[in-house]
Amino acid sequence: MSGRPVKHSLTLKGHRTSVSLEEEFWRAFRDIAGARGVPLNVLAAEIDAGRGDIGLASAIRVFVLKTLQNRHET
Repeated sequence: MSGRPVKHSLTLKGHRTSVSLEEEFWRAFRDIAGARGVPLNVLAAEIDAGRGDIGLASAIRVFVLKTLQNRHET
């Protein structure tokens, strides 16, 4: 575990973009998309649409954190 962000490619609104995420966040993000039965790009687009003025990578990290916290609260 290096903790260093790695660039990952996504397609949002028909355009390629990249986000730099630590491997642990990327893996959790992929797992959440899989558990919901949605493609990674669809989940990323949902997060992108509601992220306001924060960066996409930060929005994904917060989404992952909140999702995991909610799983432990139930």
